[in-house]
Amino acid sequence: MSIHCERWRYKGKRYTTHSEAQDNASWEQYSERSSFVLQFLNSTLSLHHLQHHRKKAELLSKCYFYLDIEPKHVTVTEQNQVMHRTNILQLIDPRQFQRMKKVGKTQTEIQLSLLTELLEQLERGREELSHYVETYDTVTFLSRWDMIMQRLSKLSEYMETLTSLQVPGKLHFKHQMVSQVDLRGTMLPNIRLSLRTKMPLIFDRNESFAHKDWATLKWFAEDQKSHLERYELHVKLLTGGSQAEVGYGRIQVVTSNTCVVRDLQPGSSYTFLIRRTNTHTLVFERWHDSITLTTQTDAVGDADRSAWTPKG
Repeated sequence: MSIHCERWRYKGKRYTTHSEAQDNASWEQYSERSSFVLQFLNSTLSLHHLQHHRKKAELLSKCYFYLDIEPKHVTVTEQNQVMHRTNILQLIDPRQFQRMKKVGKTQTEIQLSLLTELLEQLERGREELSHYVETYDTVTFLSRWDMIMQRLSKLSEYMETLTSLQVPGKLHFKHQMVSQVDLRGTMLPNIRLSLRTKMPLIFDRNESFAHKDWATLKWFAEDQKSHLERYELHVKLLTGGSQAEVGYGRIQVVTSNTCVVRDLQPGSSYTFLIRRTNTHTLVFERWHDSITLTTQTDAVGDADRSAWTPKG
């Protein structure tokens, strides 16, 4: 009887030791794999990282997209064998050029739409992975590891695609852009088309203000690196009169980043919108900054006029 009891205890001891070993192995495996997921969440899918990409996508959606052509010039031989350098745009078929602008616009719209969709997928993926780590017990987490790894792999692909889409890409075309007749025997250049961007224009809220019948406006590019060019300043009266009144609505073309707008109505609200002028290579624009200012009344305006008057 005592021998039988001893064997039972011995077998029981062996079973307990084996179970503990399994538990320890499972826990080590769980710790290693959950740490791997947490590292992914704290690096590639960190909130800071995703917010950074969202801001870049939002900025890109406000940019101006242009068709960029290389080379920009080509040497052409005339009938009298005289060679001269000419702008490539003068040789490109206008119909083909307009077709490529439409392709560029479509590609831009798809690109921006994909950026939004990928960001949403990455944000949902982060919530899913966080849920797995926070709520799954050891057994459930390990049993679903293959599914978790597939999700990690897919999210990594999304992030790579997102990063690549944040830079405007090349445009592919099948049709010949330049006629051999126009080149008069000159070797056809290898034309490359791509999209380039310019940063959105933003009103300087601290330097833009209105007085009695005039307003001073200042704006800048988001990256502060844009060269001065032609801008369109749109002026629209919001209150205080009919469409026939002076200053109801007009466009001023300026080549500076500041502008004085005159002939405004005292005590009225105006919306000012700033944009780059439309050029032949512009393919997409969706957003423009605007600011609303209210001109002062006669009494306040007269007092300020004695202290300061605008130049220009």
